[in-house]
Amino acid sequence: MITTPEDLRGKKVAVWLGGNEFELFATLAKYNIDKDTDVTIVKQPFDMNMLLNKEVDAAAAMTYNEYFQVLAAGHKPEELNVIDFNKEGTAMLEDGIFTTEAFLADAKNKDIAARFLRASFKGWQFCRNNLDECVKIILKQDQTGVMQEDAQKWQIDEINKLIWPLPACASEIGYMCPDQFTQTAKIAQDFGVITKAPDDKAYTDEIWKMATGK
Repeated sequence: MITTPEDLRGKKVAVWLGGNEFELFATLAKYNIDKDTDVTIVKQPFDMNMLLNKEVDAAAAMTYNEYFQVLAAGHKPEELNVIDFNKEGTAMLEDGIFTTEAFLADAKNKDIAARFLRASFKGWQFCRNNLDECVKIILKQDQTGVMQEDAQKWQIDEINKLIWPLPACASEIGYMCPDQFTQTAKIAQDFGVITKAPDDKAYTDEIWKMATGK
C-alpha cells in the first residue's frame, strides 16, 4: 500500500511527461528515491485508465480533473491515498500569465495587460458566486459535445478551492507569492529546466497592482 512518498520506492509511477513531472521528481528526491533507478516512471496519458486498470501503482491527478475521473469510475475517496505536493513542499506554480519586457515597455500595452487581468479576475469571481450559470456558459461553448455537466461543476468547485481563500501573502486574487516563485525556480533549476536562478526581473507585480488598485 502506498500511503507516503517513501512507499513509491520500487513502484510503477505514472506522470505526464510534459513538465508536470518535476514536482514528482522533487518529491522523490526529498525522500532519497532515485527517479532513474528506484522507481519506474511511466508516461501517463491525460486520463486515469492506467491506474484504474492497475497497470501502475500510482498516477498523477489534478484535484479538479483526473481525481474526479477516478471517483466517477466508482471509487470512493476513502479508497484513495493522495500525496499532496503542496504539503510536501515540492509543488510548483502553474498556469501563470507570461509576456515580454518589450511588450510591457509600452504604456498602452501595460494598460491592456491590466485590463486583461481585471477582466479575468471578474470572470473567476463570477464563477465562484454563480456556479450553475457559469457551467451553462462553458457547456454552450463545447463544440465537441463531450463535456458533462457534473464534471464541469466539480471542476469549478475544486478550482474555487484553489483560489479561495487567498494565500496569506495575497490581498486580492491573482497575486503570485514570492516564496512560491522561489520554490518553483529552485526545483526547475535542480532538474535542468533552467540553468541558473532567475533574478528579480523575471516577474513583476506592477500589472497586478494596476489591475487591482493595490
